[in-house]
Amino acid sequence: MWARRKSLRWLNHLSPFQLIALYYFIAVTISSILIALPIAHRPGVELEFIDILFTAVSAVSVTGLTTVSITETFSTTGYFIIAFVLQFGGIGVMTVGTMIWLIIGKKIGLKERRLIMADHNQTSFEGIVRMVKQIILVVLLIEFIGFLTLGTYFLQYYEPGEAYLQGFFGAISAMTNGGFDITGASLIPFRGDYFVQFVNMILIISGAIGFPVLIEVKQYLFNRQDLRTIQFSLFAKLTTFTFFALIIFGTIMIFLLEINNFFAGKSWHEILFYSLFQSVTTRSGGLSTMDITEFSEHTQLFMSSLMFIGASPSSVGGGIRTTTFALVVIFILTFARGQKNIRIFRREIHHEDLNRAVVVTMMALLVVFISVLLLSISENAMLHEVIFEVCSAFGTVGLSLGITSELTVFGKFVLMFLMFLGRIGILTFLFSFHKPHTTAKYSLPKERILIG
Repeated sequence: MWARRKSLRWLNHLSPFQLIALYYFIAVTISSILIALPIAHRPGVELEFIDILFTAVSAVSVTGLTTVSITETFSTTGYFIIAFVLQFGGIGVMTVGTMIWLIIGKKIGLKERRLIMADHNQTSFEGIVRMVKQIILVVLLIEFIGFLTLGTYFLQYYEPGEAYLQGFFGAISAMTNGGFDITGASLIPFRGDYFVQFVNMILIISGAIGFPVLIEVKQYLFNRQDLRTIQFSLFAKLTTFTFFALIIFGTIMIFLLEINNFFAGKSWHEILFYSLFQSVTTRSGGLSTMDITEFSEHTQLFMSSLMFIGASPSSVGGGIRTTTFALVVIFILTFARGQKNIRIFRREIHHEDLNRAVVVTMMALLVVFISVLLLSISENAMLHEVIFEVCSAFGTVGLSLGITSELTVFGKFVLMFLMFLGRIGILTFLFSFHKPHTTAKYSLPKERILIG
């Protein structure tokens, strides 16, 4: 017993950010074991370790990039295992952990609350446990509605058992922005079915827009008698505006870039849904209604930029996040006007938040650049294909130009690192190297440096 306590004592010296990274690593390990089980595979299928690990990392990070075919590799049991891992990775390790603690009656102490804050990028202890309960309630409710809707609608395409299996897996994959599918061709079989596309877009948006936004919307809808006392937070306003602005901008740009290429000869409603769905799925969805390789290179590069931005904070998605992108853009515009204070929606932005946004953006650009450089050396692929794959992994999107299965072992490890980094977030990654230190009691002389 003493030896066990001594071996676990080092955990007490880890920061919340280091613990979060460790817990996600443990989640990958457990997921790898589950995915490696023979009952998860189709008869006669044997997976190499690297493919098992890659699938586990992709599922925990809810990315959707795979080196194997899901439908040809995994059994029905395997589908449920992957769906469970997607659910676990989507709502976060601390959300699942808190749910278990609440079920067994464990008190949620200060240490646990700090972990929840780190996992969901929160800045306050206030209402943190209540937020977790609401996240679980809202996510399960949306997924259940999506499951019933898709499962029932799929009865016209499949037998009842298969229809509801497709609905179950599809709802979880879309809501968690997992990008996995058991159709064998993503949503391409439903490229002409706008109802299926619409439901999937709603699920993708619900998962990517951010849990705090969903909670505020729920409070607004279910507390209509107190409408005058309900005010949306600055985070909800900025997130929602940026999120949908990017979707609209992405739709317009994809339309303009492909009007004389892929969209040539197609009807207006085909063009609308192709453009809209591909714009929505670049937030972090990973599902597609077409073969992305049919798009031109400039469209693929533009989609790479959307995937680099990714979803919103405290959501199922990765990337630098929408609010980070918004703050950097607002900061540039404010600086160009010669102003110092960053203002949006009649509020001023805290300078610490601005500093974090700039650090996240610069660090992300550096990581993506190094990854592109490494893969361009190690892989036999075009540069735009490498950029697309790297941004897809970092943004935990899952879209691919078809080179994932052809990557070398080194290339697969690079993408796994990017997917893991995209899931835990740049800040958690950076703060995991942070060591407590005392503030210096003196300051050094300041001197100006020429910039630009």
